[in-house]
Amino acid sequence: MNRTTRLLNTNVIRHVRLMSQLGDLGSGAGKGGGGGGTIREAGGAFGKQEAAREEEYFYKQQREQLQKLKSELKDEISFHEEQIKRHQEAIDRHMSRVTNIEKTE
Repeated sequence: MNRTTRLLNTNVIRHVRLMSQLGDLGSGAGKGGGGGGTIREAGGAFGKQEAAREEEYFYKQQREQLQKLKSELKDEISFHEEQIKRHQEAIDRHMSRVTNIEKTE
């Protein structure tokens, strides 16, 4: 086995060790039996259910924030379009006055 293969195998083993310690969401707070404080830390079915509820809560919250942002941006676009319209009308008025002045000269 060459040096590169040995290094790759070592990295894979380290990665697998880290993955086995992480576990799934709600599966408990490690091999020591959890922190003893919350359902999620205790692990088991209730821990997984609590983790799923948390994920769902944050998903819904993010979706609501994105909808609010989208609505605010649409309002801002409408405001700026109205401003463009007003400015264009002012430009047309001023151009008309310039044209009238040039005719009287």
